[in-house]
Amino acid sequence: MRDVLDRLLPWWEDDEQVALATVVGTWKSAPRQPGAAMLVGVDGEAVGSVSGGCVEGAVYELGQEVMATGTPVLQRYGVSDDEAMGVGLTCGGILDIYVERVSRADFPELGDITADIAAGRPVAVATVVAHPDGTHLGRRLVVRPEPEPVVGSLGSSRADAAVVDDARGMLAQGRTATLEYGPDGERRGEGMRVFVASYAPRPRMLVFGAIDFASAVARMGSFLGYRVTVCDARPVFATRSRFPDADEVVVSWPHRYVEAQVAQDALDARTVACVLTHDPKFDVPLLEVLLGEDAPDLAYIGAMGSRRTHEDRLARLREVGLGEDQLARLRSPIGLDLGARTPEETAVSIASEIIALRWGGRGEPLRETEGAIHRHQG
Repeated sequence: MRDVLDRLLPWWEDDEQVALATVVGTWKSAPRQPGAAMLVGVDGEAVGSVSGGCVEGAVYELGQEVMATGTPVLQRYGVSDDEAMGVGLTCGGILDIYVERVSRADFPELGDITADIAAGRPVAVATVVAHPDGTHLGRRLVVRPEPEPVVGSLGSSRADAAVVDDARGMLAQGRTATLEYGPDGERRGEGMRVFVASYAPRPRMLVFGAIDFASAVARMGSFLGYRVTVCDARPVFATRSRFPDADEVVVSWPHRYVEAQVAQDALDARTVACVLTHDPKFDVPLLEVLLGEDAPDLAYIGAMGSRRTHEDRLARLREVGLGEDQLARLRSPIGLDLGARTPEETAVSIASEIIALRWGGRGEPLRETEGAIHRHQG
């Protein structure tokens, strides 16, 4: 829903009725991830995408029906080889799409949820998308971190407790997925499917070293949806004018900045760190903190430099007491081998490694691989 929220909210505020189609499950080579959304709005306007164009026409028609009846629908879209040119996914994937009507009456919590998302406050929305009793469809919970109260109900305290517990865990990880329970929330049962959409603050990208490469990396990080911080101890280089794409530019010794962030619990398992200083007086104390026992297990820690610089860096880090398991977390030399030369090409190389690590890609040409093209996070 996040990707269509800017268009959805004005309609909701005007008390218009629209249809919201959301990807709630994917299999094989599905083109969009859970949470991707499409609106069928006022005057028949279509906003967003659930499949990159494969089934949008069919979803549009279903959205018009749901908007008229008010009855939610969970629809599966797939394709077999002999019908690849029909209505379906020509990529061979499978999508479960949940279509619901949205208005002030249907979704009164939307305004507060939108305010949370805009302010960077974590919030999750858990919606029943399948149930043996059709009257349960569309029931939802709005879940925020403790001690914030939960809004709504799925129909029983047992179901509410199970889903709230799971949704808060998913929200902490920034994870969106469909969970299955028994009809009354039994954990080992089946029949009730609940889609949990997590709207956590954007994951963070920390870029250390205010150099030309950092500007390109910051621009790429922003493009990928990260909240980007550029940090350098030299005020003449760490300026807003040099890094317009960064969300913040910090003048501080990098290791001191990270120590403060760790103390504030401001880094998590989605955070990526790009150390571009390739200067021992900056990067050794910084990496000592990033790789140390007290630091959180970040999603990615990469450091720029030649192979010779890398070997020298490893030796210095061993001297300050880091073990081999800790050093194994360091991605250096940073990036994938794309033959990059310019700062922009290098930024693509770094981003490619981050994406590959996140989704389990191998960085090989797709024509030389087999299986699903779009990998899914577990």
